[in-house]
Amino acid sequence: MILEGLVTTRNADGSPHLAPMGPRVGAGWSRFVLWPFPTSGTYRNLVAHGEGVLHVTDDALLIARAAIGKADPLPPVRPAERVAGFVLADCCRWYEFTARSVDASGERVEIAAEVVHAGRGRDFWGFNRARHAVLEAAILATRLHLLPHDEVACEFKKLRVIVGKTGGPAEHEAMGLLDEYLAGAAR
Repeated sequence: MILEGLVTTRNADGSPHLAPMGPRVGAGWSRFVLWPFPTSGTYRNLVAHGEGVLHVTDDALLIARAAIGKADPLPPVRPAERVAGFVLADCCRWYEFTARSVDASGERVEIAAEVVHAGRGRDFWGFNRARHAVLEAAILATRLHLLPHDEVACEFKKLRVIVGKTGGPAEHEAMGLLDEYLAGAAR
C-alpha cells in the first residue's frame, strides 16, 4: 500500500528539510520504499546522510504547503531519538529510518528504508473528503512537470467542489494555495 505522508531529512547545513512522500509500506512497518525524484532535496539529503523520519499526519494544509515549496517557516520540530533528524511536533505517528539501499537507475530513485524507531504523537482526526481532495490536488501539483496543465486544472475543478462542500478553514486555505500555485504554473 502507498501511504501519503511527510518526510523530514537533514540538509547539508544541518537544518530540517520537509517534503511530501508516498512510500510503499507493508504490514508491520519495519521497512518501506521511497521514490523521490533524483532532483529533489530529499534524494540529495538521503544520499548524503542516509537517515530521515516518515510522518503520518492528517494536516492537509501542511502537506499542501510542502508540496508546493511553501512550508517555510517549518512547523515545530524536535530531535529524533535514533537518527540524526527531526520529528514534526504535531504528527500522528513517526517512523525514524535509515536508507538501506539506493537504486538510481530508473526515472525515479528507489530507496529501501528500514525503520529503527517509531513513535506516536496524537490521535488521527479521522476521514474527511476535503482533506483527501487537498491531498490529491497536492500530489497533482507536484506532477505539473509530467502532466498537461489543462488536465490538472480539470481535476482541480472537481476537487475544489469537494473542498467547498466538506472542508473547514484549513482545507479551504490549502486549496487556495494550490489554486494559486496552479495559476502561477500556467504563466
